[in-house]
Amino acid sequence: TCSFCAIPLMRGKHVSQPIEALVEQAKSLARRGVKELMLIAQELTYYGLDIYKKRALPELLDALADVEGIEWIRLHYAYPSKFPREVFEVMARRKELCNYLDIPLQHASNTVLERMRRQITVEETRDLIEYARQQVPDIAIRTTFLVGFPGETEEEFQELCDFVEDMQFERVGVFQYSHEEATLAYDLEDDVPAEVKADRANRIMEIQQAISLERNESKIGETVRVLFDRKEGGYFIGRSEHDSPEVDNEILVSAQDFYVRIGDFAEVEITEATEYDLYGRLTDVSK
Repeated sequence: TCSFCAIPLMRGKHVSQPIEALVEQAKSLARRGVKELMLIAQELTYYGLDIYKKRALPELLDALADVEGIEWIRLHYAYPSKFPREVFEVMARRKELCNYLDIPLQHASNTVLERMRRQITVEETRDLIEYARQQVPDIAIRTTFLVGFPGETEEEFQELCDFVEDMQFERVGVFQYSHEEATLAYDLEDDVPAEVKADRANRIMEIQQAISLERNESKIGETVRVLFDRKEGGYFIGRSEHDSPEVDNEILVSAQDFYVRIGDFAEVEITEATEYDLYGRLTDVSK
């Protein structure tokens, strides 16, 4: 358990559902027209340890990918320590598995990671990310960082800035540390002032904003498969396999020039890019 996290105190121990039960649930959703599954857990890579005595996420993914009608499977909240690398082999092999991974790294200073009890070093983290990109070259990695953890110095924070700049993540979110009662970190002094926490969060996002803009601009001229979620403000709005709802990029297509049914997939040529949104035109529609 990380020293700052109160979720285990509220949710209790990890409980895995059998693969067969999850497959049946996926089949039921597919019969109702659901095309995208998002696997979310307190710690996704723990899956199977309690009932199968091993990390069984790769086997679960293979089984879910066989469910007819499910076209996208997306992974959320997978801890980097003890990550089952076979997941990347499944991702590379199964088209149903989105080339996307939400993996909260929290920090990039070994001294802060140790105080956080993250059970992984920066070097091990870097190796995991490089392995993921080697196995799945098209992977989009979303991560989150926590700034203002007790004792975080300017030097430790600069290590995080350098890491974000160096790793060029596709998606990044930042949280400011809050002192939660009953957590191990509560015994530490919450000694980073609120204004410093806010400034550090802004500095990380400024770095990432430039990275996001450059990455998005590089997509202009590409054609991507988009799942459309809604119509709003004169646009049909959807996402690529590299984007999770509400937190990632969106792709906007003019409703004046094109029509697409909500819940349908379509091929979209990217024509314009901003830091967090892409604009395009429809080239083909598929249900």
